[in-house]
Amino acid sequence: KINLPEAAAEKQSDRPNEVNVTVDAQGNYTVERQPIDFTGAMSLTQGLRQAAGDRRDPVIVINADAKATHQSVIRVMEAARLGGYNHITFTTHRPQGER
Repeated sequence: KINLPEAAAEKQSDRPNEVNVTVDAQGNYTVERQPIDFTGAMSLTQGLRQAAGDRRDPVIVINADAKATHQSVIRVMEAARLGGYNHITFTTHRPQGER
């Protein structure tokens, strides 16, 4: 079975140490599907802390739209750093029809 990133939309309970952050093409952020009212890096940090709860050393997974700006992704990385989260990874999505 091929497990492509876009097909790997697993429930949080399946990957309990991950905190998923989504950045869309308009620069909107969600943390674990909860919209974040971005007012600065600390607003994202607070969202990460709330989602991480008491988990030790969670992995911050950044799911960025292909058209999201680099700056919007850097903001998530800065928020993770401010929260003390050192493990960050990215998911990738191929445009439809591309192999």
